[in-house]
Amino acid sequence: MDTAVKQSPARADSPGSAAYRNLIVATIGFTLTFWAWNLIAPMSADYKDRLDLSSFQQSLLVAVPVLVGSLGRIPAGALTDKYGARLMFPLTSALTILPVLLLIPAKNSYGAMLAVGFLLGIGGTTFAIGIPLVNSWFPPVKRGLALGVFGMGMGGVALSGYFTPRIAEHGDNLPFLVVAGALVVYAALSAVLINDHPGRQVPTDSLAHRLGAAGRLRVTWELSALYAIGFGGIVAFGVYLPTYLKTWYELSPTDAGTKAAGFALVTVIFRPIGGWLSDRVHPALVTSVALGVAALMAIVQAFDPRLDPTGTIALLVMAAGLGTASGSVFALVSQVTPQAKVGSVTGIVGAMGGLGGFVPPLVMGAIYSAKDSYSIGFMLLSDLALAGCVYAYGRMRNVQRDG
Repeated sequence: MDTAVKQSPARADSPGSAAYRNLIVATIGFTLTFWAWNLIAPMSADYKDRLDLSSFQQSLLVAVPVLVGSLGRIPAGALTDKYGARLMFPLTSALTILPVLLLIPAKNSYGAMLAVGFLLGIGGTTFAIGIPLVNSWFPPVKRGLALGVFGMGMGGVALSGYFTPRIAEHGDNLPFLVVAGALVVYAALSAVLINDHPGRQVPTDSLAHRLGAAGRLRVTWELSALYAIGFGGIVAFGVYLPTYLKTWYELSPTDAGTKAAGFALVTVIFRPIGGWLSDRVHPALVTSVALGVAALMAIVQAFDPRLDPTGTIALLVMAAGLGTASGSVFALVSQVTPQAKVGSVTGIVGAMGGLGGFVPPLVMGAIYSAKDSYSIGFMLLSDLALAGCVYAYGRMRNVQRDG
């Protein structure tokens, strides 16, 4: 068995066609489910007007799917260790179809929207399914870039921000029908095209034991904290930036969604760059520099600059820093985690990253309701990013590479 694993494509210097096929199919699935996961945010201004919501209620509406999708990554990652991505990817994609369609009858009730948003969180769990799949098919020297490419699937947030309000102009229910249809097609194709690595180690112990073992690793929580800042910042801006731009800069929902999509697109582009750099420089150094840049830009934005050009530049450079950090952190995960535990550790780290995106929209909404200003929220982000910068440089440089 050991010999077979060493000779398998995942351990070869040049991954075979199966590795790239799985990477491409998994990235497409991650993109589609992330689009579904973020369907409420681009339409939140319309829901606010339709349902007469306060800023906090609006923030809660867009944050609920983030919370559920984040926590759901913990069991999703552990179940992927046990049953493999070949089962989990099509199954999760298929389950996401139901809440997407339920958004249609729920749109006139705040309580119903919260309930459907809870179910919509299922779409946010695929991250913890794809990471162990990609990790198993690529060797350590190519893993950072491969994981970064898979991470580009978070561009589903950008697609949602840009296309959802535009599709809705042709019919209120059309975005949900389009996404549901795409998920139907993907669930069928992924059941055929995704394959678990032949050398995949299947754990024999219980789910609780595996999660407990992953939770006892110090590096799990160190990486969770860093990922909560990097990826959490991306998720937070993905779901709240349209509201911020519409409220503070008085943009139309379509313009706000377009600019938010631009922010998300930059994070998508820089995530594989973070992974690529981490294949060449210690990922802790990449993370430290990236979070330092994000902290600086958050300070600039806290002073409420004009959107053109200072605010736009600050937000886009911040997006580059957060995207780079989210890629480099998972390069660290792949290097220091045993393959059989990658799903469990990924689930916990991914959950903390998502939770990092759950809290800021609520904080920003509450601060704006109380102070009519977003400056405090941006200063809090700068403080967290600076803390992550210092910790990544001071402590995580001592983490050893594997392979």
